[in-house]
Amino acid sequence: MIRRALAAFVFGVVGAQTFGGGLAFLLLPLAVAGFVWCVRGLSPRSAWIPGWAFGIGFQFALLWWMRAVGPDAWAALAGVESLFYAVLGSATAVLVRLRAWPVWVALAWLAMDAWRSSWPFSGMPWGRLGWAVIDTPLAPAAAYVGVNGVTLLVALLGTTLAWCVLRGPRRVWSSTAWLAVVAAASCLPALMPYAAAADGEARVAVVQGNVPGDGTDILLDYRQVTRNHRDATVQLAEDVRAGKTEAPDFVVWPENSTAVDPFNDAETHADIVAASDAIGVPILVGAMVDAPDPADVLNQGLVWEPGVGAIDRYTKRHPVPFGEYIPWRGTVFGTFGKLRLISRDMLSGDRRDPLTIAGVKVADSICFDIGYDDGIRDQVLAGAQMMTVQTSNAMFIYTHQIDQQFAMTRLRAIESHRAVAVAATNGLTGLIGPDGQVLDVATPRTKTVLEQELPLGATITPGIRYGTWIGRAAQLLTLLALAVGLVTYRRKAGPRTPETTTTEPALAGSA
Repeated sequence: MIRRALAAFVFGVVGAQTFGGGLAFLLLPLAVAGFVWCVRGLSPRSAWIPGWAFGIGFQFALLWWMRAVGPDAWAALAGVESLFYAVLGSATAVLVRLRAWPVWVALAWLAMDAWRSSWPFSGMPWGRLGWAVIDTPLAPAAAYVGVNGVTLLVALLGTTLAWCVLRGPRRVWSSTAWLAVVAAASCLPALMPYAAAADGEARVAVVQGNVPGDGTDILLDYRQVTRNHRDATVQLAEDVRAGKTEAPDFVVWPENSTAVDPFNDAETHADIVAASDAIGVPILVGAMVDAPDPADVLNQGLVWEPGVGAIDRYTKRHPVPFGEYIPWRGTVFGTFGKLRLISRDMLSGDRRDPLTIAGVKVADSICFDIGYDDGIRDQVLAGAQMMTVQTSNAMFIYTHQIDQQFAMTRLRAIESHRAVAVAATNGLTGLIGPDGQVLDVATPRTKTVLEQELPLGATITPGIRYGTWIGRAAQLLTLLALAVGLVTYRRKAGPRTPETTTTEPALAGSA
């Protein structure tokens, strides 16, 4: 058991290295296969051990960037997320006894990813297998089956690889051929990428104002952060008047471009008005806004119209638990470590329709919102023609978090077939086409304005329309398969000793 657990831990660490896009992705099916190899043959009551070991290796390596918050926050989040893989380990031990078990185990992996991405406290979507496919032949599949469907494809590649190896060298050719068929089918969308005619264009400018000091503390001099965004926008206006660039239809400022309420703070309000009057077009301002209850706060994207003020707003749908609000504040959780620094709880938004900015319907996301399916799907189904992401990743500026989130954003562009304008306080700011290609990107820790014509979309991709249902179907099918598998397991528990079983059945055979 110790050797299985150690091997599973290594496979988990290997899997975590693949979330940067490109050829590293090839290691992810191997990591999934390794998970299966480490739990196969064990009873459900013991398979959770290597499953958990995999989760520890995977989540602690993937979320290494959480150490920027603190070692305690890193250990707590990665530790909780790793437990889901322990459950998957026991489930896999049951499912490998069924016919066509690679399919059932792949569905179980998707079910687990969907589960932990929505629970507890709205879940943590980092580490879904689908996020790793950017810049690979599997990425175009997101438009057809969504992030959930891509996760299923990656898991199926891994479980099929495990099945092929377990069949042994005598069947190497047939196993290799079957694996090639699965891989080719998964990559088929690369030959037929989703395409739809643009429904017009919008010229969008995104502002990265930069953060004073070493760039990691957004509150070190929050007024300077706002001034930086004001000054960059005013400079853009001067360049427009000088004929150096074209006037944008609207401008996007990042999350935390104002760290105090612009409706109650005169200096902040004046900075926004100065920028708005100078550029003469709407600005989507990322602002912290006081809630009616002084104990709460709202993280909002404000549509600021020149000469008028805020005319519409989007509120962050998925505030970070224990980061932006404290569940059970009245208990020890309210005073543990750095949690005592969170003086107000951030409330969740529930907006389902897009913002209208300069006549363009825009699906907004604030920071981690980009990892969740619901807000983006709701807004695109309601007619959003493009997407914006307002983010403040200053705390993580020297970590892989900013690259992971940008890769996730690119896959969302493919899934929705919508261009995306990303505004970050000091990185990564960029403009992304509806095919996920990076049109322009700013150097982190610089004051930069990016501007470009972005195509507007009108069609609804199958990935947006049905992707969420793929995840729900996987959860239902997994529960049914486990029910069948447990009955089979109990019937065979007497005469079998699963820990020593070495015979591997064919794909359509019984385990």
